[in-house]
Amino acid sequence: MTFNADILIHPGLGNSGPQHWQSIWEKQFNFARVEQQDWETPVCRDWVKTLNNYVKRYDPSNVILVGHSLACAAIAYWARQYNIGIKGALLVAPSDTKADSYPTGTSGFTPMPLGKLPFKSITVISNNDFYVTPERAHLFADS
Repeated sequence: MTFNADILIHPGLGNSGPQHWQSIWEKQFNFARVEQQDWETPVCRDWVKTLNNYVKRYDPSNVILVGHSLACAAIAYWARQYNIGIKGALLVAPSDTKADSYPTGTSGFTPMPLGKLPFKSITVISNNDFYVTPERAHLFADS
C-alpha cells in the first residue's frame, strides 16, 4: 500500500511500544515517527517545538499527523501556535489532562485547546478510555 502523503506518527505519553498500533503502522507502512525528548514528564512547549521541527522537514501541505492520546493535545497546541495548513490529522483517543485518572507529570497541556483546526481532521474516540470520559471525548472531537 502506498500513500500520497508524508505521514508522521506522534505517540502519546510514554511513547508506543512495539506492539502498539502506531508502531505497527510505522513499520508496516514506513511512516516517520516524531521522537520527543521526554516521554514520561513532557512539557507541552517542548513537544510543540519538536513537532514543528518535524513538520518543517516536509512540504507541510503534504503532511498528515497521526496522534494518539496526549499527542492529540500537542497537535492542537501546535496548530494554535503555528497555524500551518497541513494536509490533515488523525487524532486517536485524545486524553483529558484534567481527568482525575490522568497520570501526573505533564506540564502545559491543560486545558485542551478547543476550536476548529486549520486543517482537515478525523478524531477517533472510545467509550471506555481510562483517561477521558465519553462526554469529554465527544467535546474534543466536536471542537
